[in-house]
Amino acid sequence: MPATGGRHRLSRRTKIATAALGLGIAAGALVIATTVGDPGAANAASGGQISCPDVASRLPAIPAQAQAEVQRNLQLLNTQLGEANNRLITTAGQGGPNFVQNAILSPLQDKRASTIDRIAIAIGRQGEKPQNLGGLAACSLGGQSGAAPASSAQAPAPAPAPAQNGGNTASGRITCPDVESRLPAIPAQAQAEVQRNLALLDTQIAEADNRLVTSAGEGGPNFVQNAILGPLEDKRVATINRIATAIGRNAEKPQGLDALAPCTR
Repeated sequence: MPATGGRHRLSRRTKIATAALGLGIAAGALVIATTVGDPGAANAASGGQISCPDVASRLPAIPAQAQAEVQRNLQLLNTQLGEANNRLITTAGQGGPNFVQNAILSPLQDKRASTIDRIAIAIGRQGEKPQNLGGLAACSLGGQSGAAPASSAQAPAPAPAPAQNGGNTASGRITCPDVESRLPAIPAQAQAEVQRNLALLDTQIAEADNRLVTSAGEGGPNFVQNAILGPLEDKRVATINRIATAIGRNAEKPQGLDALAPCTR
């Protein structure tokens, strides 16, 4: 894949809220409560995040000529999922009993169907076009198929405790330097390992973003740095080093990539 694919472009980072999650993203448990009022008329997203079938693992061998286009569209699937999960959070309490299905899951399925079709077409230009990938477009919420689970008479979740001494207020999102655009040409023998670790970098950011949300109100003035950004940097250092090592087995090992490990909020 070309080095300018931009999996981690800073300009996109604020769009990737708690996603990134397809391709093995480990979703944290987020509680999204209904608002006060008629529970049947509220957004019934009572817990969990949106989860979607893994597309990458269902693909055949990808011809070298199709790698870049396929990877761009796999990343787009991650972005779409992240945006849907962010919408799930920001619209909690809105709409009627079918709000999540009609306003979030159905549009997400339509976007995924188009993106998956582009992946199949890209592979088909150079080899046999994969069939039956359309069944991977539909996503679900909280382990339920299709529509959001039925709501129950549930009190709204308490608001996060006010931050103390400048503690974590969960404002903003975590942003990290783009690693992929800084890589040299990736030898064919290293492509799979490099792509796995680039995907892992996305997963790490998504997990840190999720932690930022779920820990709102916790800790003192250095909570985010010590409990979220510091551990994230350590993980990124190890992952970036694996990327450099994978490239270095078959070409000149890239230097100075560790400078891309620190992230900011």
